[in-house]
Amino acid sequence: MTTMLEVAKRAGVSKATVSRVLSGNGYVSQETKDRVFQAIEESGYRPNLLARNLAAKSTQTLGLVVTNTLYYGVYFSELLFHTARMAEDKGRQLLLADGKHSAQEEREAIQYLLDLRCDAIMIYPRFLSVDEIDDIIDTHPQPIMVLNRRLRKNSSHSVWCDHKQTSFNAVAELIAKGHREIAFITGSMDSPTGVERLSGYKDALVHHGIPLNSERIVNGKWTPASGAEGVGTLLSRGVNFTALVASNDDMAIGAMKQLHERKIAVPEQVSVIGFDDIAMAPYTIPALSSVKIPVTEMIQETIGRLIFMLDSGAYTPAKNFTGTLIFRDSVVPPSPR
Repeated sequence: MTTMLEVAKRAGVSKATVSRVLSGNGYVSQETKDRVFQAIEESGYRPNLLARNLAAKSTQTLGLVVTNTLYYGVYFSELLFHTARMAEDKGRQLLLADGKHSAQEEREAIQYLLDLRCDAIMIYPRFLSVDEIDDIIDTHPQPIMVLNRRLRKNSSHSVWCDHKQTSFNAVAELIAKGHREIAFITGSMDSPTGVERLSGYKDALVHHGIPLNSERIVNGKWTPASGAEGVGTLLSRGVNFTALVASNDDMAIGAMKQLHERKIAVPEQVSVIGFDDIAMAPYTIPALSSVKIPVTEMIQETIGRLIFMLDSGAYTPAKNFTGTLIFRDSVVPPSPR
């Protein structure tokens, strides 16, 4: 393997000069730079990335921590696509670290990106608590922004969607169409998003004077299969429902398939809505009504604020988003009995 010293000898300069050329620190004439880069190309030398990061003031990288339990499904694909595209637009390389299955592993993934000297880091947490994230931000100098979680102490470091209010609004729109017997399939209950969407559903019923019936609530796991299983559980309980809210579109699609197999017509007998407004939603039969979460806008806000922090040294005020229910063919007023 070619070393920096061998590059220096080939270029006729000192090792320190090669280091200055690679790091961009200190003055080196253009003629000398050209000789060094030619020597690098001829020798096949590849500089040690970590060493360069330690020497440079900027690595031109943005880090993203996401637990791998979120990799399944369309939502993560959209999240990663927009993050990578916007990082590229800002001239930055995106580095992804896996938060795996626990708060400790999320913490280790963050530390990994910090050790690589990423200019700034985005965290899409699942296991770390708000207090733990606040502590991480307080103890590290690199700019850190948190997606989809509202922080108490460092609110200017977070961009989040108010999933509770968004769910409340979606259920309220079903109620406005005349539905009062509304079932709900939760997301995984170790997910803050899942907990908030269930809470919004409950609050909407209470606000509109509709008794809460726990038999109309079943637990899902974000997958189409769990949506189908949820419908089976509801039907086995014998509870009536004219509308069904699933905590994401994957479960809503699974639920619609199960309703079809049970000879229950959507939307004539049961209206169905999901969350996330995935690209497939308009193409299901019937077309799925879904709550659109402004993922693109949230990521744009996050990266924009990180770049602003890198340029100015200051954070802009916190900002939150809400989703919007997109009505399609899967929702109609309930049939009269």
